[in-house]
Amino acid sequence: MVFVWILLAVIALIVIMFIVYYNKFVVLGNRIDNSLSQIDVQLRKRGELVPNLIETVKGYAKHEKKIIDSVNNARKALVSAGSFEGRVKAGNQLQQALKSIFAIAENYPNLKANENFLHLQQELAAIEDKIAYARQFYNDSILDYNNSVERFPGVIFAKIYGQKEKTYLEIPAETRAVPKVSFE
Repeated sequence: MVFVWILLAVIALIVIMFIVYYNKFVVLGNRIDNSLSQIDVQLRKRGELVPNLIETVKGYAKHEKKIIDSVNNARKALVSAGSFEGRVKAGNQLQQALKSIFAIAENYPNLKANENFLHLQQELAAIEDKIAYARQFYNDSILDYNNSVERFPGVIFAKIYGQKEKTYLEIPAETRAVPKVSFE
């Protein structure tokens, strides 16, 4: 009789472990999906702010058409990107193009002091912070998920449920470059 109770306890423990790990993979997968959505939301918000920023800059820097066009094209690529990976790539291009816009502001003191420009610049800075946080949260979620998939006994359940390691969100090398500061 004791053997039957031990056998039932072992079976119950195994069933509970299957349920716990299934639910763990579901929760971690949903967290990853949510963090991707948050990145996407912030990229879209950035894209929506750009037309206002460009209109403000246009009035001061009429002859900087090439830079304004590059920002417009990067924004269009962001808005029309079909996949998340495409939006991330276009978002990185837009980020690089926006740096040019802010460099223009250095050459136009009236633009730098313009209230609309300052407001838009602050809003973009806030969105950049949110994008950075969302990327960090995504990579932290990937870390939790990958740890669950790689550690014992999770590795066994990951194979049973067909779960594989996921990749981190990579930042392009040009974005990681240290900005040059010069006081000439």
